[in-house]
Amino acid sequence: MASPNQRREKGRGAGSNRSGRFEPLRYEADPDAEETDFAEEAGDCASHDAPRRRTLFLKDPSRSIVATNESPDLGFDASVNPYRGCEHGCIYCYARPTHEYLGFSAGLDFETRILVKQEAPALLRQALSKPGWRPRVLALSGVTDPYQPVERRLGITRGCLDVLLEFRNPVEIVTKSRLVTRDADRLAALAAFDCTAVSISVTTLDATLHRAMEPRAPSPALRLEAIEQLADAGVPVGVLVGPIVPGLNDHEIPAILAAAARAGAGFAGRTVLRLPHGVKELFDEWLQQHYPDRRRKVLNRVREVRGGRLNDPRFGTRQLGEGRYAEHIDRLFELGRQRADLAAAGPVLSTEHFRRPGVARQATLFD
Repeated sequence: MASPNQRREKGRGAGSNRSGRFEPLRYEADPDAEETDFAEEAGDCASHDAPRRRTLFLKDPSRSIVATNESPDLGFDASVNPYRGCEHGCIYCYARPTHEYLGFSAGLDFETRILVKQEAPALLRQALSKPGWRPRVLALSGVTDPYQPVERRLGITRGCLDVLLEFRNPVEIVTKSRLVTRDADRLAALAAFDCTAVSISVTTLDATLHRAMEPRAPSPALRLEAIEQLADAGVPVGVLVGPIVPGLNDHEIPAILAAAARAGAGFAGRTVLRLPHGVKELFDEWLQQHYPDRRRKVLNRVREVRGGRLNDPRFGTRQLGEGRYAEHIDRLFELGRQRADLAAAGPVLSTEHFRRPGVARQATLFD
C-alpha cells in the first residue's frame, strides 16, 4: 500500500522505487526530504523534461543479441531487444520485474535507468552470419519498446532493421510509438519480401487515462497516425489492444478496433493485464493515486480472470486469462474485430528470401 505522504514524480508512471525481490535491503525514501537530481552520464542522449529524477542511459555490455524462448503463447521463438528498461513509464508493464535481475527496482529505476545495447546491429550481423543460423521470424522486441524516446537520437533499432533488410530475415515489431514511421522506408523494403509486420499497441482512446497510465508514451491519436502512415507506405500493420484492464478500459475495445480499422490496420490482437511480481504493488499504488473509486472493482476483476490471483504465469492462459469475465472480454473483442473487418492475425512472414551477403548461393540443377 502506498504511503499517504508519497509524492508522485511528474511524468513518471511508478509512484515508488521499491527494492527488487533479489535485494537483501529495502530503501524507503523520506517523503519530506529534498531529493537531489542524479547526475547525467549520457551527454545529449539524456532527457531534460523530468523535474527531479533524470534518466540515465547506461551501456549494456551484452555480447550476444538474440534471445530465445519456448513459450507457446508467443508467436516467435527468437527476439532482439535493443534496450533494457523503458522510459515510456507504463505502469502496467509486465517487463518491469526484469530490471530486478540487474539490481535495479521495477519501479522508477525501470523508467530512469535504461541500458542501451549500442552494439546491437553489429551483434545481430554476427548472429545472422553464422552458418548455424536458422532463418526465422525475429521479434523486435520481445520485452521493452524498441522505439522508446532515446531511439530518436541513437538509431539502434534502425541499425538492426538495416541488418535484417541486408539479410532479408523476417521481423515482427510491436510498439506504441509513432517513431516507427521514421523507418517506413526500411519496413516497406522488407515488406516487399514478405519479411515484416508491425503491431501498434493501443491501450485506450481516453487522453486522461493515457496520460496517467502511460505518461511518456505517444498519445492515442499519434498511434493511430502511425497506423495510417505505415499502411500508406505499404507496410502490413495491425493493432494490439492491450493490455485490457478489466473494469478500467475493457469497454473501449470496440471503439479502439473501429478507430484502428479506419486508420488502415489490417489485423488485430489483444492481451489481458497480468501483474507479475512487484508490478502488483506498483499497480495498486497507481490505482490508489488515480482511480481510488475503481481500485477494488479493478483488482477483483483482475483476480476473476486470473484464477483468484493478480497474476497467472501458466502457459495457455497468461495472455488472455480465463473464466466468465475473460470470456466476456473475448466475445467483445471478437465482435468488434469482425465489425471492423480486421483479420485475426497478421500475415505469415517468409524466410525464403533469406541470404548471407557476400556468400554465393550454390547453384542447383534447376537454376
